[in-house]
Amino acid sequence: MIIEKIAQELQVKAEQVKAAVNLLDEGSTVPFIARYRKEATAGLDDAQLRTLEQRLTYLRDLEDRRAVIIKSITEQGKMEDALLKSLRLAENKTELEDIYLPFKPKRRTKGQIAIEAGLEPLANSLFDDRSQNPESVAQAYVNPTFSIADEKAALEGAKYILMERFAEDASLLQKIRQYLTKNAHIKSQIVKGKEQDGSKYSDYFSHSELLINTPSHRALAMFRGRNEGILQVNLDADPQKEEGQKSSYCEQIIADYLGLKFNGLASDAWFASVVQWTWRVKIMLHMENELFGTLREKAEHDAISVFAKNLNDLLMAAPAGAKITMGLDPGLRTGVKVAIVDETGKVLATSTIFPHVPQNQWDKSLRTLAVLCQQHKVKLISIGNGTGSRETDKLVAEMIKAHPELGVSKIVVSEAGASVYSASELASNELPGLDVSLRGAVSIARRLQDPLAELVKIEPKAIGVGQYQHDVSQSNLGKSLNTVIEDCVNAVGVDVNTASIALLSHVSGLNKTLANNIVQFRDKNGAFQTRKSLLDVERLGPKAYEQAAGFLRIMNGSDPLDASAVHPEAYPIVQNIVQRSAVAVNDIVGNAALLRMLKPEEFVTDKFGLPTVTDIISELTKPGRDPRPEFKTANFNENVHSLSDLTVGMVLEGVVSNVANFGAFVDVGVHQDGLVHISAMTNKFISDPREIVKAGDIVKVKVMEVDVARKRVSFTMRLDDIPNQTPPSKEQQRPMGKKEGQGKRPGQQQQSRQQAPANPLMGNAFADAFAKAKKK
Repeated sequence: MIIEKIAQELQVKAEQVKAAVNLLDEGSTVPFIARYRKEATAGLDDAQLRTLEQRLTYLRDLEDRRAVIIKSITEQGKMEDALLKSLRLAENKTELEDIYLPFKPKRRTKGQIAIEAGLEPLANSLFDDRSQNPESVAQAYVNPTFSIADEKAALEGAKYILMERFAEDASLLQKIRQYLTKNAHIKSQIVKGKEQDGSKYSDYFSHSELLINTPSHRALAMFRGRNEGILQVNLDADPQKEEGQKSSYCEQIIADYLGLKFNGLASDAWFASVVQWTWRVKIMLHMENELFGTLREKAEHDAISVFAKNLNDLLMAAPAGAKITMGLDPGLRTGVKVAIVDETGKVLATSTIFPHVPQNQWDKSLRTLAVLCQQHKVKLISIGNGTGSRETDKLVAEMIKAHPELGVSKIVVSEAGASVYSASELASNELPGLDVSLRGAVSIARRLQDPLAELVKIEPKAIGVGQYQHDVSQSNLGKSLNTVIEDCVNAVGVDVNTASIALLSHVSGLNKTLANNIVQFRDKNGAFQTRKSLLDVERLGPKAYEQAAGFLRIMNGSDPLDASAVHPEAYPIVQNIVQRSAVAVNDIVGNAALLRMLKPEEFVTDKFGLPTVTDIISELTKPGRDPRPEFKTANFNENVHSLSDLTVGMVLEGVVSNVANFGAFVDVGVHQDGLVHISAMTNKFISDPREIVKAGDIVKVKVMEVDVARKRVSFTMRLDDIPNQTPPSKEQQRPMGKKEGQGKRPGQQQQSRQQAPANPLMGNAFADAFAKAKKK
């Protein structure tokens, strides 16, 4: 059942899903399955496999919960064939819990107390025959022994019995849920007296919007404001309620579902009161919690997705390559920390210079940098973008201009998370004799050489590319980000002889323990010469080797295939190609002309199908190819160093530092990223900023607004925009083809349906009955 459901959702064959599930259950990782088990899954890619893995977990949890519920109801002796069928047909956890609600063990309620007092026959009698006068029927149920002093107390108990019964009706709950999902608004208001403390939430002081259309960033902002005691956030079930109308359309839904017509029967007023209490006391808060929970879950999913995509873009950013690099961690009073690393990231030298206020040792700093560059043959200078960055950038530019013979290039990089790494246990182990303040400079240098290899050492949440990252489930966020890191690391591959423990631990089949064992083995025995020698590492058995070997590279080893993405299990295919081509392995690797002449189908075996053979030939053509883009850098304006240097209308080049659902943040070198709103990215409608940009992209922007006091900058990527021009309206941003009125609730559209109530919120008969109940 689970296999077929996932296959239907992914629109693939059940056999593909079954094969993938079997491989996952056997301990295979998604990167391994996606690359080396294409025959088994008929080519499911990593994105499909990730979705499959998530759905598999959810559906298995659903089945476990279903079994627990069935067992509980059966043990209560209340299981019936129809109930069992409905439980087995429930497709999600919400539907399952709705059905279980009447049977779920709960605290002793007023309805249960009323049943114990013998009032259930009264409730049933009134519901079955609504022509009866409630007060008259209730007289027979007065019982001082159970504190039922009069008819009013008896009717009160009967009311609670019916309320709880109606509020636990799965079909009724589903009808109300469907209505609210389509039509309810989320409404926020400022808590009286919190206006000044909550100024950052001013957009939500009096805010209302359709729940189903609320974007994740606004939902999380409102929920954060509520948690901080700044905002009141409620579900508005009737946003189009007429002035003076106190009843809810949901009460009409309840009345219709129960078959209550309110056409002059003696019990109309009493049942109107029951319906109102059922909604207001029992269902409304339950639905608000549930729908807000669903909104938060969706908002968290979107926020985590934003973070994951941005992290992926950062990790897969172009590496500058294996060049001797100087890292500069800028500072003013405390000085600029300097670290030089060789092609492999090993520290060659460190220093501290004080070119800025208050020391102002500008000339001395210039000489120090020039000498260090000359001594260590530095080719790249990586400058952190923190405080003092532009001043330090100016210093380096002057040094390069004075010494063109050095052939040095400078690049400003994000230093987000460098301080976190500096104080970490990992940094202490990697750089044991180095002062904490200098470790940041080492990280800044290394992240220019290879962003992926360095950024995996930092807690992803410290990199700062998220959207409301502290408001989401930290467990789900952690799982998602670890998945991104795993996919990126395995997509690029890892040099086993230079990789850190942090990098190795994300390789398919490995963990921190195995990564640590690999490094210890390497330190003791020297560089690995073959992939097979990995099996000599403590606790690295055949399964871990199978999962990891294809992603681990051994450069300049004894077998050239060990430097490629060809898995050792497929080496016989290469040997067959070598034999048929009558050339040595060394001569076939990278020989595109010869490899193009091969016919992949001729090398297919029972174990390795055409997809694998095709991949092998492609890999031999460009062994160890890096999927990351070519290295490029942005050119910051030399005259712009702070917010006060920005002027409206100025066009600048910058780097996209973060992408959110509402726009992208761009670093132009003023220590404060500016926002390009989604509406200012292009002249056409887009629903996702990633259609235009991703983190790390180099873009040109025009300054539209600068607020120095609030440290806010507004940019546009439409360079012909005129500052202070009114931004495009929501109507102008609507996608082509969307019809007017689409998505509106009943009462906003035409009232031509015969069954629609005269009042868009309430039928007149029910309103009259409710009014009578209020008078009583």
